[in-house]
This record gives sequence, structure tokens and C-alpha cells, in this order.
Amino acid sequence: MTAQSSPSHSTGTFDHRMTVFGTDEAFVADALAFLAEGLAAPDEPPPMAILAPDKLDLLRDALGTDARHVGLLPHTDWYTGSAANAVARAAAHLAGHAGPGGRMHLLMEPVWNGRAGRSPRESAEWIRYEALANLLFAPTATTAMCVYDTRTAGAVLIEAARRAHPDTGVYEDPARIAAELDAVPLPPTPSDTQWLAEPAPEAVRAWAAGRGLDPTDAEVFATAVTEAATLGQVTGALLWGEAPGCVCELSLAERIDDPLVGFVPPAAPEPAPGQGLWYARQTCAYVDVRRASGGGTAVRLQYT
Repeated sequence: MTAQSSPSHSTGTFDHRMTVFGTDEAFVADALAFLAEGLAAPDEPPPMAILAPDKLDLLRDALGTDARHVGLLPHTDWYTGSAANAVARAAAHLAGHAGPGGRMHLLMEPVWNGRAGRSPRESAEWIRYEALANLLFAPTATTAMCVYDTRTAGAVLIEAARRAHPDTGVYEDPARIAAELDAVPLPPTPSDTQWLAEPAPEAVRAWAAGRGLDPTDAEVFATAVTEAATLGQVTGALLWGEAPGCVCELSLAERIDDPLVGFVPPAAPEPAPGQGLWYARQTCAYVDVRRASGGGTAVRLQYT
């Protein structure tokens, strides 16, 4: 079990912790200590526990009458989509419920036996989220403790997550972790692609509909491509795949190296046209921004 970091932190310093355990008793001990810290913190709303249903039951029993002072939410109601969706959910919740400066205690368990852990690709994106959270939420005074149960999260995943949490002793620069994840090659472009000199919305929408997306999804996908294209000068686009996994790869003349591009929540975090790559990340399962071999940037969007 990892040691918890000191309970105090200054305004504007995101306190991102990790606890690892393999028994119910160890989970309850760590969770109760963390929630007690949140309940005692000044200028904070009640702490939130976002966990698997069985762990919520354990907490209710352990808290007794104090359970009414803690927000208890099944993690399947919080983590409902991609890692980028989790960024939006956290940003919106803090904006609407946190105390001054974002003060709030959040006990959080990703759905490792669901979407987040269903493939190495999904797990890598969630490690990216864990790492980038240190930058995205740095301006807040939020305290988050991520729950890793060795019975549901594998050893490789846990070791990767340790590098994304400052209290583990093996923490690494989030940008370095993101770069390592980006060094893993994407699936090669198939031979049966359609090339567009300019990815006009109507052309992408028509192509997506022809590949089996219903009109609503085809519209959302075309809008995501259009929003991603605002990153720079588009020199061409490739389209391939069948519904629901339609893919578009944009070639941009500019080189984009910012690991946070498309992850920073806008003033209104609900997805809407005009938000650029944020909209694309919120509506597509995967958005990859990679250096192109001949210079510039390749932006690959996969709808589901």
C-alpha cells in the first residue's frame, strides 16, 4: 500500500494521490482516513466517493450514520466514456460544487474491469489522463485519491499509474509519459482509404453515412473532423473504416507538440461546435495527435 501524502496543501496546488491495496480491509482503512480528512477540511463541501458499487457498500457500512455527510456515486455513473470525457466531468463538477479555489476531496476508482481496462489501447489512454491531470488541474486546490485494487487492476497497469502520481516516489513528468504513449505506433493506414484535399463537412458527412453511420452520428463525426481541422493548415485527409469505427486522419502543415491540446476545458465544458479539438475529443473515442514523418502533424480521429 502506498503511503498517503501530507493532508495539507496550499490554494492552487492539485494534490493527486494513489492508494493500492488487495483486501477490503485495507481499502476501508485508506478510504475512511481520506474521507475524514475531507470532512475536517475548512471551506470544503462534503467529500465525494466515486467507486465500484461493492466498495460503496463497504463504505456505507463502515461510515454508519456519517455516510450522510459523504457523496457516494457508482463509478459507472461518472466514467461513462473516454478519458477525455472524464476530464470534462471532473472540470464541470469542480466548477459547480467545489469550494473556493476548487477545494474538494474526491476518492476515485476508474472502471478498470470496463472500458478503461478492456484493451491495452484503452488502458494507455487512461494512464495519459492520470498523467495529464497533474497539469490540467494544477490551478485547483482539489485533493484526489485514485483507488487501485490489485484484484481488478493488473500489476502492469498499477506500475504505470504510479508514475502519474506525485506521492509514489516514482513520479515522472506528465509530458514525458504522454510522449512515451505517443511513441507506440498507431495501426497502419489501410489501402482502401478515401483521400480528400479538403475535409468539407458535407463530404465527410456523406462518406460516414455511406459507411453506415446513422445521420446523427455522421453529423457529429463530420463536426469533430471540422473542429480538429481548426488546429492548422490542412493539406489533406484520409477516411477509412466502417460504422461505428469510422476514422479520419488529417495532415496538418504545422507541428503541434503540446500534450494538452484538446484537453483543456473551455469556459462552457459541454461539447459544442466552436471548441476545436476539445469537441473532437469529447465526441470521438480516440483522437491521436502525432508528428508526421515528413514534418507537420497527423491528427487521427476514430469515432468509436
